[in-house]
Amino acid sequence: MPKSERATAAFDTTVNALGNNTGIVVPDAAIVELGAGKRPEVVVNVNGYEYRNTIGVMGGKSMVSISSAVRTATGLTGGDSIHVELAVADGPREVDVPVDLAEALDAEPQTKAFFANLSNSLQRYHVDNINAAKSDETRQRRIGGAVDLFREGKQR
Repeated sequence: MPKSERATAAFDTTVNALGNNTGIVVPDAAIVELGAGKRPEVVVNVNGYEYRNTIGVMGGKSMVSISSAVRTATGLTGGDSIHVELAVADGPREVDVPVDLAEALDAEPQTKAFFANLSNSLQRYHVDNINAAKSDETRQRRIGGAVDLFREGKQR
């Protein structure tokens, strides 16, 4: 479905916070508007900042989490008033694989296939770990370690 034809819902609310966990309570009417079940994958737009997530159910309420990274990027904190736009995601999430990791995976088709079959969150875990390296030496060591794990059929 093209971006313009995706089911959408919009509403105003406040950021819900409980300890370090923050999220958005999604009204039942918005779930109905989206028409994609109770736990759809969505593109979330909060005050103009966009990210992907999945609606979950916590304590009987439909919610979308607001990660630490999103809070940092947006400056949002618990109790803030926000405008939310949700759109049903139109395809699987993709992880931007760094060139050096892609080259290492390309060198061994079985490791490339293993990586491709990992869940989005596991792919992102490995990519984030590699991207967090402060030196090229550490980065290369982490790439080698990831490829070794995949060669052995281990996810982590």
